[in-house]
Amino acid sequence: MATALNNEIDVLAKARRSLASDYFPSDDEVYMGEAQQDYFRKLLQAWKRSILDASAGTLAQLQDGPIREPDLNDRASSETDWGIELRTRDRQRKLIAKIDSALRRIEEGEYGYCEVTGEPIGLGRLVARPIATMTVEAQEAHERREKVSRDD
Repeated sequence: MATALNNEIDVLAKARRSLASDYFPSDDEVYMGEAQQDYFRKLLQAWKRSILDASAGTLAQLQDGPIREPDLNDRASSETDWGIELRTRDRQRKLIAKIDSALRRIEEGEYGYCEVTGEPIGLGRLVARPIATMTVEAQEAHERREKVSRDD
């Protein structure tokens, strides 16, 4: 799980680096004004593009053919690696749906506001997790409720 999260963070960092602009959102400007929305739109689009590029590479490798390792241990290791790679791609497929949802929220003027409380999520949280839909407090409450219902 930690590896998948690290991979997600790496892809997001790559997307941030790909933005050519020197602009970075700050608390000194209007929250979710045009400049901030444009920044997050470009960031989300770059993030999605990075994920799709990585997925295309995986697909090309899969189409090269089956694993043909002569040694059983090598074959098992290769199959395990492929299983991990495919789970990562599935996780990223779900992430793309969240990115698309965030892009839709930008277009509708809802991006950056908590879906539970309607309060601003905050630039720090959005910079760290551009697909966030809840404030930290609302997310923590959601996770506590989820834990309680799991324990029952």
